[in-house]
Formats: sequence, structure tokens, C-alpha cells
Amino acid sequence: MTTYDERASLTDLTATVERVRSSVEGVIEGKPEVVRLSLTVLLAEGHLLIEDVPGVGKTMLAKALAKSIDCSVRRIQFTPDLLPSDITGVSIWDQQRREFEFKPGAIFSQIVIGDEINRASPKTQSALLESLEERQVTIDGTTYELPSPFMVVATQNPVEMEGTYPLPEAQRDRFMARVSIGYPSPEAELQMLDVHGGVSPLDDLQPVAHAHEIVKLIDAVRGVHVADSVRRYAVDLVSATRTHPDLRLGASPRATLHLVRAAKATAALSGRDYALPDDVQNLAVAVLAHRLLPTAQAQLNRRTAEQVVEEIIQRTSVPATPQQHGYGLGHGTQAYGQQQPRRL
Repeated sequence: MTTYDERASLTDLTATVERVRSSVEGVIEGKPEVVRLSLTVLLAEGHLLIEDVPGVGKTMLAKALAKSIDCSVRRIQFTPDLLPSDITGVSIWDQQRREFEFKPGAIFSQIVIGDEINRASPKTQSALLESLEERQVTIDGTTYELPSPFMVVATQNPVEMEGTYPLPEAQRDRFMARVSIGYPSPEAELQMLDVHGGVSPLDDLQPVAHAHEIVKLIDAVRGVHVADSVRRYAVDLVSATRTHPDLRLGASPRATLHLVRAAKATAALSGRDYALPDDVQNLAVAVLAHRLLPTAQAQLNRRTAEQVVEEIIQRTSVPATPQQHGYGLGHGTQAYGQQQPRRL
């Protein structure tokens, strides 16, 4: 059961996230849902993949999020000649001390911006696998822990673009969510011309939160309650991707874990200490679609992974929303009631 002090802490820390959100939205106009998803991934201890065509603000979003938090930030420009050691680091022989000295790579930072990640070779991309999942790097048999909080914000162009390599399935599965920014509305684009026409708004962006505040907020998110029925709903959604006829690769158990963690972060952003089925449902496309591989026939029929996930959501029964007086802040862990189909 959540105590009063824990609830107050969650409320106070949510205000911190609100400051970060306002700061990022001052740079990325007209995309509040994209900014919210980015913060959700940060609080859920995940990594974010931003995929879209050139020029829509992918790198701008990553840099705005990084500059809004007072923590260490490193940027990696992925190019075809980038080496794995440029990311993870390398041991160099010290002539004076007559021993190897480890020189950390760019991954040793609290927020890492991987720009155009799919322009590097698959060998270089695989250098991120250990750090994305285990938050550590092993070099020459020695394991080095990465700082906390740790988040990789990677951008990539669609694989149809010239000079890109598709991300390996194992690496895509380690990104908690994928988001596409999309083109701005005409009004937002006009505002962008006013704001970005002279100097970059990033130049005036100041940190509005400290890294230790984000760590505290992540701890608060871990304490968000997820009822058994909500966990079952997440499992049902993920399991359905493994048997769908239009998919040759479904989502992994790691996807289920990421979906529940993201739902807990969404609940915290809404000021709740419990997750709802709507939290899982609203995140399903962003968390699951990039992990799925459509069959050849589905690709011929122009069926996308996002469309398949939406269809699965429509077909999967949703736990009934609890009565406000029966579950919520300070009301324990009462389970949800009867299953009901999603309302269209």
C-alpha cells in the first residue's frame, strides 16, 4: 500500500518532470505527445529510438531533452567508418606505468545521443547491445558500470534512405519505444520560423532538473502499482503478436517488461500511483511495433506493424476500469473486475 509520504513525493517529483516537458516543448513546437513519450521512456529506464525522414527535428528533440537535465551528455555521430571502440572505449598501453589504461568511450555518459544510428555498420551497432540492456560495458574481460540515470536517444532515417543499414533485431528489441515526429502543422511551422529563424533555441536552453532528481523520480516510478489484471492484459497483447498470421517475428518477453514499465511511468506522469489498462493500451504501438517483422505477404499487401498492433488492440479484451472509490491512491491493491471488449 502506498503511504501518504510516498504519494507526496510522487506529486513533488512530477512537478520536476513538468518543468522538463515545458523546456523541451519550447524547442519542439506542436508535438506534445512526442515529448511526453520521450519523458515516459526516461522515467521507465528505457531507451528511445526516433525514426523519421531528415529535417523534422529528430536530433533537436534528443538535444533538447539532454540540455534540459543537468547531467553528462555525449553525442555519437554514427558514420560508416565508426569503430566499436569509439563507442565503448579502448585499453591503451601506458609506457610510463607499464600497464594498460582504459580510455572510456562516448557511451560513458548519462544521456547519449546517437545521431543517425543506422548509418554505421552492423558490427559497430552491435557494440551498443551490452550497454543498452545491462547498463555496463565489458572491455578486455573487465566490466565497467555506466552512470545513472542512463538513457540512449538514437535517431535514424527510414531504411529505404540511401546509405543506411537496418538495425539488427536484437538491437531494436532493446529500445523501449520508437517514435516518429512527423511533419509539423502549418501553424507550428510558422512558429518555428519565428523561433528558429534567428538563433537556435537550444543556445538559450538551461537545465531545469538535476540528474539526482531524475534518479529519485525513477525510484518513485518503480513503486507504481500494477494490478494482476493489467499485467495479464500486457501479456495478452504481446502474446497475440507471436501468433498473428501477418507477422513472422512477434514481440519478446522483454517487450512485455518494457510495456509494463512504460505504463508505470505514464501513470506517474498523470499523478497516479497505479497503472490503468489505458496506460498499456496507449503505449502498445510505440513499444511493440518496431520489434515486429511482417511476413512477405503482409508487406505485399502494404500491411505495417503498426496496423497489426492496432488490430490486436481491437481484438483483445480490456480489464474493466476500477471504480474510483474501490482502487487508487491509498486504497491498496484491489484487482480489476470483469473483462470487457475495447470500446470503439
